[in-house]
Amino acid sequence: MKIYTKKGDTGKTGLIGGTRVSKHSIRIDAYGTVDELNAHIGMLRDQQINPEYVAQLIEIQDRLFTIGSHLAQDPEKTSMALPEIKENDVTQLEDWIDAMESQLPPMKFFILPGGHPTVSACHITRCVCRRAERIMVELHEQNPIEMVLLSYVNRLSDYFFVLGRKLAQDLDAQEQAWHPKM
Repeated sequence: MKIYTKKGDTGKTGLIGGTRVSKHSIRIDAYGTVDELNAHIGMLRDQQINPEYVAQLIEIQDRLFTIGSHLAQDPEKTSMALPEIKENDVTQLEDWIDAMESQLPPMKFFILPGGHPTVSACHITRCVCRRAERIMVELHEQNPIEMVLLSYVNRLSDYFFVLGRKLAQDLDAQEQAWHPKM
């Protein structure tokens, strides 16, 4: 199987189910941004971080492939069985968040992203996750998607925020407080 098909040379691409759509359609933007998020997670996973977080990130990447497959499916033209995102996937993220937060000092201020390249990579990943969520919400408003997909991506951005704080702690990087200038 060749990597190139030449079918996309006219600005159209195929959804699961065979429907051809413009490469700038909101559905393509949604799963393309989820794919971008997955690549950023790969970069984050390649940092020198606790193997426990690496395992969590691999699990998250698997879940994002599942989300991408749902977003790439034409809901009206295919009955192809896809792996599922379930509520317990969301709960798993919450459990990981709670475990990390139990080891962190309480937040008393907003923090500025940065302090260490690994922490910065985590915050960039969080921002791409939020963008993926915004695009998925827009898609949902036009053509409903499963709510659990939105819940998962929403909770995932929370996970990356807390992971960034935990990585800062693990790497002995100082969190920089934001003090608004009035």
